[in-house]
Amino acid sequence: MSTVRTVIKGVGGYLPERVLTNDDLARVVDTSDHWITERTGIKERRIAAEGELTSSMGAAAARAALDTAGLAPEDIDLIVLATSTPDQTFPATAVTIQAELGMTHGAAFDVQAVCSGFVFALATADSYLKSGQFKRALVIGAEAFSRILDWQDRTTCVLFGDGAGAVVVEAQKLNGALTDRGILATCLRSDGRYRDKLYVDGGPSSTGTVGYLRMDGPEVFRHAVTKIAEVIDATLRQAGYKASDIDWFVPHQANRRILDGAARKLGLNKDRIIITVDKHANTSAASIPLALAAASADGRIKPGNLVLMEAMGGGFTWGAVLIRW
Repeated sequence: MSTVRTVIKGVGGYLPERVLTNDDLARVVDTSDHWITERTGIKERRIAAEGELTSSMGAAAARAALDTAGLAPEDIDLIVLATSTPDQTFPATAVTIQAELGMTHGAAFDVQAVCSGFVFALATADSYLKSGQFKRALVIGAEAFSRILDWQDRTTCVLFGDGAGAVVVEAQKLNGALTDRGILATCLRSDGRYRDKLYVDGGPSSTGTVGYLRMDGPEVFRHAVTKIAEVIDATLRQAGYKASDIDWFVPHQANRRILDGAARKLGLNKDRIIITVDKHANTSAASIPLALAAASADGRIKPGNLVLMEAMGGGFTWGAVLIRW
């Protein structure tokens, strides 16, 4: 029986030029390359230049994705942007990207699920495309987390970086077989009881300020591995696959120890994990599409591969997407 699948047509990424290494950070706060690397696996991160915005990074990643897809902005009728660092409180940063791309048709809006944002945005676009309301979408993750960091807090400022990644997805009518390309299953979760474990201490209706990122690191780590494993298991069962069937695991790039722990719990071989956290740090909603862009560009991810994406972020929110590339 035929069915509509959301197929990835192109992927692209953008990273700011400025590289901030662990040694650079050690000159600003009480830390060291050894301390950061041992606990997180991070060696460096990118920092947006003055005047470089979430929208400009997102637009650059979108153009790169369109180029790899062989498509133009006029071929797209939906933009879903995942970000926790919008240019403004409103309008949605997605409409700024829409304007920068020269699009005057279709729809554009933001999704906010912190580090899980790209997974939530991709699942949202998948639903719209399968319903027939739209044909092709740009799904973007873009973040300027350096703007909400307390650079005196060594427990958080060492973890994050800036950047953007994007995919072009298209609705295609296929056979409905497990071997079909496209999104095979999505699974989204949230639990607001843990919202004070990872949050920003400001906002329009509370403090009238932007605020800074705050995190209870041990609690986030404690919940991450079990919640990630649970949602991955649910996603695989939904699609009729096992962990051993996965060609590539593309997790949210938060912390190398979390990635290794999730892989062990699932019985995944480490050489099947796409890792960019050492070079990019945690770019929140941008981390998965940036990792996809890197692994697609260097030829690791190939057409027909079974790719599993997962993320967990503030809220807590967490989710997974299984896709045949």
